[in-house]
Amino acid sequence: QVQLVESGGGSVQPGGSLRVSCAASGRICRIADMGWYRQAPGKERELVALATSGGSTNYADSVKGRFTISRDNAKNTVYLQMNSLKPEDTAVYYCNARLEATWSLCSYSRTDTYWGQGTQVTVSS
Repeated sequence: QVQLVESGGGSVQPGGSLRVSCAASGRICRIADMGWYRQAPGKERELVALATSGGSTNYADSVKGRFTISRDNAKNTVYLQMNSLKPEDTAVYYCNARLEATWSLCSYSRTDTYWGQGTQVTVSS
């Protein structure tokens, strides 16, 4: 059983900072991509940042220069450091991971995509 659990959401004033975390647990053999998505009320879910197993990172244009994604592979955890937050950043932030997991041996692992439950980030004065 694989689970992604987000933490660190909350309310902050414009210009403030917040760091959200996502920890993956279960019988995980390898984590490929880990990323963050967000969804505001009435809008589609969008990719915010992505970190690949090879060390590459990608960001949505709206957050470039303000957000930083990082990974701690030893802890199966991905972070999103959010600086200079704006009201338009308000959304539920979801962790996403593409990983290999198994019920027995990693030789028999299966690659699947998993989602966290989401954590609310509110930016307002």
